[in-house]
Amino acid sequence: MKPVPQNILVGFNGLLKQRKVPPVLLADYRKWLRYFLDFRTKYPLPGTPSDQVRLFADKLRSKNQTAGQVEQAADAISLFFASRTESKIDTSLGAAGTPAATLLGRQFEGNGYEDRNSASAKTALQMVCAPPGGFQFAPPERSGRRYDEWRCLRKTEAPAWDSVIEKLADQIKVRHYSRKTLKHYADWGRKFQNYLKDKDPGELSSQDVKDYLTYLAVECKVSSSHQNLAFNALLFLYRHVLNKDFGTHKDIPRAKTSNYVPTVLSRKEIDSILVHLRHPFKLVGQLQYGCGLRISEGCHLRVKDFDFDTGMLTVRGKGNKVRTVPLPKTLFPELQAQLEKVKKLHDEDLAAGYSGVFLDDQLEKKYPRAAKELIWQWFLPQESLTFISQTKESRRYHVHDSRMQEVFGEAVRKAKLTKRVTSHTFRHSYATAMLQAGYDLRTIQTLLGHADIRTTMIYLHCLPPKPGKEVKSPLDF
Repeated sequence: MKPVPQNILVGFNGLLKQRKVPPVLLADYRKWLRYFLDFRTKYPLPGTPSDQVRLFADKLRSKNQTAGQVEQAADAISLFFASRTESKIDTSLGAAGTPAATLLGRQFEGNGYEDRNSASAKTALQMVCAPPGGFQFAPPERSGRRYDEWRCLRKTEAPAWDSVIEKLADQIKVRHYSRKTLKHYADWGRKFQNYLKDKDPGELSSQDVKDYLTYLAVECKVSSSHQNLAFNALLFLYRHVLNKDFGTHKDIPRAKTSNYVPTVLSRKEIDSILVHLRHPFKLVGQLQYGCGLRISEGCHLRVKDFDFDTGMLTVRGKGNKVRTVPLPKTLFPELQAQLEKVKKLHDEDLAAGYSGVFLDDQLEKKYPRAAKELIWQWFLPQESLTFISQTKESRRYHVHDSRMQEVFGEAVRKAKLTKRVTSHTFRHSYATAMLQAGYDLRTIQTLLGHADIRTTMIYLHCLPPKPGKEVKSPLDF
């Protein structure tokens, strides 16, 4: 890919400075311009700038770029057209080189900046975000495989239900439940609202819950786990938000929990997946199998969680429960190399004047300098900074869980295993390997962070039969 010609870059940089684009975003804006110019040389495009922006945005979505990235790219290209008229653009740019599709595979989480005053910017952004039937200045709920997971918190045409969902969110936040719990409970609340066709929340009864759970099981044929999740969400809604009688548990139909046996991989199968993972996702997979981490626990690690002197890792799991696990000694060189990368990136961020990493709750108010201190930096940071439009700050986020799941799924397909494998399978394999090594269930329960020993006991079903006690089929007698 050829660099942007100097005559184009000068005008583009001048407009970026005029619009006061934050310095930390300048590299991203120039990057989108390079990609767009390369895109123009590879595909026949219409003459109007608006159509070119729309097609470029469609290409970004096909590469699974987020809505924020597409919006940022559209703003960059609209500034490009504002700096040079179409008649002055050199269409001979970008001969053979690295395909734009390859470069667009990188993950960025920047959300762009909020200066949308120019007509060209508004036109481009409206076109990028508009559905086929008309124009709206809002991103679509779905873009390829990505969609707005928090659409359940948006306003609807039923103000009474909007108030209920707001109270639901408040009750969950007061109890310091996880963001996933908030998302799932609010989502089931909206589904319940849709089933009842916006029935007044003040008129709800326990019979409505019975009818809805029966509908889920009979008409929708949902799994038992989905039905039980809906039950728990509605139970919380009735008890803590609506303050209504939910009825006795005997009156509410509940699905029987399935006898689930986790999938477990051998060491050879683990290695066949890891070989197809690139950095830093490979390191997350190694920590999952080497320490028994959940995918969220692996992505959310900070520098201060690693103690190389004692060889221990501090893990903050579900419900903010903290545990310590031993670090694999074979990973020490890779972990220390990653730590050096984090230190170098931290120095570059400080020189660029960034505002620090994201911290939980009100921790930054208690420790005002913590966000910029090395020990609080993410051990697996995101490649680009995230711009917060409300505070005009640029902050660093960690590698996102969903991105790790996508990359892991690709690695599993390349490994061509005959088992159903997810990233959580590495955690199952860790527990089973520890059982085979002779560790007792109580120790493994502590290492995995299980609240109930019965959750750990499920891995007893994954153990192979002991030598001399193998159960044989009558056909093998």
